[in-house]
Amino acid sequence: MDLIKQSIEQQLIQYFDGLYFSDVSRLKQVFHAQASYITASSGELLKLTMPEYFAMVEQRSSPASKQQQRTDQILHIDVIGNHTALAKVTCSIQPKHFVDLLSFIKLDNRWQIISKVFHYHLDN
Repeated sequence: MDLIKQSIEQQLIQYFDGLYFSDVSRLKQVFHAQASYITASSGELLKLTMPEYFAMVEQRSSPASKQQQRTDQILHIDVIGNHTALAKVTCSIQPKHFVDLLSFIKLDNRWQIISKVFHYHLDN
């Protein structure tokens, strides 16, 4: 189990860096090509494909370029089995602060996010 958690932690570091630097190449290493991006924080369902999500990331200014403080934190990793895990993490892309539930699957000897379901709140 420790090796599985370490592998997932490494992917989460890539995930956090991809978000902070708006680096789609890093995010493409972490997300499965068929992954889902889902939230209902605004009161309506938002569901994006990976190409839609990556296009959004490419168009925004990175938190790094604005020298925003990083708030990345792994709250929990739950290993369900040899090919399935769930991570709960937090991070910020100001003015939004996120809690992400990231479902991981292991295919071709590699852990990848297959589903990102998240909630965000805005700065007060």
